[in-house]
Amino acid sequence: MNLKGGEIARYLARPDPSRPALLIYGQDAMRVALKRAEAVASLVGENAEEEMRLTRLAGAGLKKDPATLMDAIKEVGFFPGPRVVLVEDTPDSGTEAIRAALEAWQPGDAVIVVTAGGLAKSSALRKLFEPHKQAVAAPIYDDPPGEEEITRWLEASGLREVPRDAMRDLMTLARALDPGDMRQTIEKIGLYKYGDSTPLTPAEIALSAPATIEAEIDELLHVVAEGRSDEFGPLMRRIEGQGITPVSLCIAALRHFRALHMAAADPQGPGAGLSRMRPPVFGPRRERMARQAQNWGMAPLEEAVSQLLTTDLTLRSSSRAPQMALVERTLIRLAMSHRGRR
Repeated sequence: MNLKGGEIARYLARPDPSRPALLIYGQDAMRVALKRAEAVASLVGENAEEEMRLTRLAGAGLKKDPATLMDAIKEVGFFPGPRVVLVEDTPDSGTEAIRAALEAWQPGDAVIVVTAGGLAKSSALRKLFEPHKQAVAAPIYDDPPGEEEITRWLEASGLREVPRDAMRDLMTLARALDPGDMRQTIEKIGLYKYGDSTPLTPAEIALSAPATIEAEIDELLHVVAEGRSDEFGPLMRRIEGQGITPVSLCIAALRHFRALHMAAADPQGPGAGLSRMRPPVFGPRRERMARQAQNWGMAPLEEAVSQLLTTDLTLRSSSRAPQMALVERTLIRLAMSHRGRR
């Protein structure tokens, strides 16, 4: 049986223990590993390995010694409870050993969970699992996790009060992070909210999300974009003390002001434009940058990007001018020009 669409995530969250085998395959090894861990935990529980109810086999060794799989599924465990035989990184050469185990499988035997990388339509493993009446094939695509899956992760981390604005930010974050990083971020949020029954907020998500640029630089660029030139000097001195290179600072400034320009140009408004960026901007930072884009406007932001591009070209040229001073002068000019328009 071949799973499709939304039924893939739903089935892997709660696999049917009465079915003899499950094939999980996909190009992204991290995504496959996450789904495999979820399926195995559902079938045998979290302590299966300690209780010797989980047997691991290397898929590459099945062709040389096919009897190991047959022995593993028929083995009687010392501890009571369901068992799983996990066959990892399985090539097509292991298909015949799996076919023999499927034919010999009886209720009470260990469930066979097979993982593999990307498999073509002509793959022998797919041809074995997809038309099989009892075995299940679950392809894992590179799509970000959906709301249903994120909700399960939230509940597993003890987070049940998630308003729509918080879920919106989580969905935005899921498009920017790998599934493994997204799962870890939700677990981090769960630890942060432990013992706190209040609804999850976008600000709390932003606190736990991986940073996209160094925090001091981020704050400096907010100061520039908001025209707070009186706060510029102390922040600039701290950043210089951290060893940030002039080119890195200029690139970060270009990225920030290009994001503002794109947001200002979005027909649905700055907030929508920031959400659609890669990586997306979310939470309080999105609201802050949306205000900046609205306050600057399209034409001034075009001029700001032009000034930063000129500075970047000068930094990469043969000019002997002090590089950090060049960047600092451009940023001060931007902060002062915006301050004059407020």
